[in-house]
Amino acid sequence: MNTLFLGIVIFLIVLAVFDLVVGVSNDAVNFMNSAIGAKVARYRTVVAIAAVGVFVGASLSNGMMDVARHGIMTPQYFSFYDVMCVFLAVMVTDVILLDVFNTLGMPTSTTVSMVFELLGGAFAIALLHIFHGATAADGTLLSLGDLLNTEKAISVILGIFLSVAIAFVLGMMVQWVARIVFTFTYRVNGRTTAQSGKMGSLVASSLKIGIFGGLSVTTIVWFLLINGLKGSTLMTPEVKETISQNTWLIIGGGIAVFSVLMTLLSAMKLPVLKFVVLLGTFALAMAFAGNDLVNFVGVPLTGLEAFLDYMANGNGEAQNYMMRSLMHSVHTPAFYLVAAGVVMVLALVFSKKAQNVVKTSVDLSRQDEGDEMFGSSGVARTLVRSSRSIANGLTTLVPSGVARWIDSRFNADAAVLKRGAAFDEIRATVNLVLAGALVALGTSLKLPLSTTYVTFMVAMGASLADRAWSRESAVFRITGVLSVIGGWFITAGVAFMLCFLVCITLFFGSFVAMAAAIAIAIFLLIRSHLRYEKSNKTSETDELFNRIVRSSDKAECWVLLRQHVALTITNHLQLIAETYKSMTDAFFYEDYRTLKHTTAVIESQRKKIKRQRRKQIIAQRRIDPVLSIEKGTWYFLTINSLAQMVYGLKRMGEPCLEHVGNNFSPVPSKYIQEFIQMRNEILQLINRACHAETMALIRGDADKLQSQFSDYRRTIIHDMQAKQLNIESMTVFLNLIQESQQLLSALRHTVRGANKFELTT
Repeated sequence: MNTLFLGIVIFLIVLAVFDLVVGVSNDAVNFMNSAIGAKVARYRTVVAIAAVGVFVGASLSNGMMDVARHGIMTPQYFSFYDVMCVFLAVMVTDVILLDVFNTLGMPTSTTVSMVFELLGGAFAIALLHIFHGATAADGTLLSLGDLLNTEKAISVILGIFLSVAIAFVLGMMVQWVARIVFTFTYRVNGRTTAQSGKMGSLVASSLKIGIFGGLSVTTIVWFLLINGLKGSTLMTPEVKETISQNTWLIIGGGIAVFSVLMTLLSAMKLPVLKFVVLLGTFALAMAFAGNDLVNFVGVPLTGLEAFLDYMANGNGEAQNYMMRSLMHSVHTPAFYLVAAGVVMVLALVFSKKAQNVVKTSVDLSRQDEGDEMFGSSGVARTLVRSSRSIANGLTTLVPSGVARWIDSRFNADAAVLKRGAAFDEIRATVNLVLAGALVALGTSLKLPLSTTYVTFMVAMGASLADRAWSRESAVFRITGVLSVIGGWFITAGVAFMLCFLVCITLFFGSFVAMAAAIAIAIFLLIRSHLRYEKSNKTSETDELFNRIVRSSDKAECWVLLRQHVALTITNHLQLIAETYKSMTDAFFYEDYRTLKHTTAVIESQRKKIKRQRRKQIIAQRRIDPVLSIEKGTWYFLTINSLAQMVYGLKRMGEPCLEHVGNNFSPVPSKYIQEFIQMRNEILQLINRACHAETMALIRGDADKLQSQFSDYRRTIIHDMQAKQLNIESMTVFLNLIQESQQLLSALRHTVRGANKFELTT
């Protein structure tokens, strides 16, 4: 039995390594999105600075694992067997949850997932103890309050609500003030962000940048002292006391010294804002590693300590030996902290999932238009309409002169962003400084603020204040924010319920259930990884679009746009052909499952075409205006005809799905054979169109095939009147024929428009 427990502990440690990788991938957005979004340095440079911060933070961490030891449960009433059930359930649930969220590119909180998993597992064991009449040493019955530390869970929930609301509102207010002061056109590093190239006063700009930089650096340094090093071995009680007694002196002196220093550096045309953003990135990374390390390794290391205590004193009685040793706080050996830091650094450097999660946060706060990752929702549309009504009402209360002056401060069109940047350095600085200040404030007030919640919501509030959410993108951005926030709250509920069920199963299933849980966890992790690798392959069209957005050469953009449209047409025509074939076969052979699948594929394809059209319209704004007008008509003919082909498949599929789902009579086989012959000719035409065959030949063959379908349709109508055919099946079949004709017509227009758009030269 002891060997089996050893195997479980080893598995927990292995999962801890994976949890470190997954956790860093998830939380990389917290400290990297501002530097990456503002393009203050190359991606590798940002990663290197963040990696140093992560390693320093992990190595200097005090390693206090109190949350896992006695922060949620009261271990003196839990046996070694109970604790192992809880810890294994927590790790299995945690890794799966975090990996799923990362695969979806959704930021979540490692703090919330771990706390609620511990709460769910401990709650399950506590209920079992209460049900069996567990008693304390004095013989009194134990209650839920004796077995669990519910205050921690309640404080986390309060922290969630506070951090989400406060961070968003403050992010919006601070960014609004910063933009009023700086506008979008300002002088920095001896250059100007204005499109006109007009340079402002060196003295005035240096003073503004200097004071702004001084405030920012002071805040970041204070954040480092309070939050980044609060638990490290360097922060002795004497140092903490000195800082506490001289708080305002340190802050005031820091602002004065750093403001003067930043002003001088700005006057010397040195990159002050770049330095501030990179320093903030280091500080957040360091604080993240130092404070959130317990989220990743606390449970496995506590499980290891519990096992060692059981082996030394348990006498082989796993279900009777109580874990009183976990009631005390201990320091984790430095070896474990350094090893965890190395793993976190490697994960940060090599994880593709980290890039995906960063992309989600950066895209939602992007200043200009681009590819929107999220669709629209009813709630988002309602919020946009309500917000516009309120804004219009408030506008009437502001004097027109003041309103015009404020609008002039938010004229983003007058500025030029760095190539590939999502926003400028002013907003990046606000994101980092305000996030650091809020987390430091929460730490001083002993509020469990999550770095994930704070940094994400500050970024969203700042982007809203910067008017980055235009009428064309607001509904998508709000849907994205609601999706992310919803994901956070879902994390808590799912973590609690799933860990509760897993822990109950492990408790009653003993080692058989534990072995099965380990096997299932390994299987799900491997499958999730394979699925992610498959879904994360960047399509050629997406890469072309990214190149178009990054390019400032109109001729290059035109060449890339032509390639993008050509690939879009080819990819969608191939998918249309595959869907058309599988749908008609499934209808004739009464394959309901395949019909249902093709219906979902068609809907997905419809959304993809809509997204591609939006991308390509944005891309057309980056080519020569005269050329854009000249080619615009043919482009819209092409893409709209392609969309009509997909809508035609939808009109075919829905009646077929309903017919087969109701188990109505099939179409007589003699009609099927003739239709399949003509259908195969359509498929050949689509294949020829994909290979850019001569337009005239394709259109001519399509005309002939349309005539054949017309003759066949008249034959079907005649037979429906003259013969005793099933009306339901033949009506659906007749719709299939008519929509096939429309498919051919849309194909002809697609080929004609593509040819006129000059996809090839």
